[in-house]
Amino acid sequence: MTEKHREINWRIKINENLCKGCEICIEFCPLKIFGPSQMLNRKGYYLPVVLLEDKCTGCRLCELLCPELAIVLTGDRNS
Repeated sequence: MTEKHREINWRIKINENLCKGCEICIEFCPLKIFGPSQMLNRKGYYLPVVLLEDKCTGCRLCELLCPELAIVLTGDRNS
């Protein structure tokens, strides 16, 4: 991991309208940032919940593996 990634506060956005509840993000996140929830989107799919956003290292595995492109990571530099 580069120093650049450590200096960034990563934000995880899940587009509720695109997510189909496949749980790939939950299964493949190396740091277990995501977890299951009981919240349904308007299409009736269970959405993942972001549990540990402050632990995210910005590997973008969730973003790359999401088949619906429902996850987007953004980052802000630490002050």
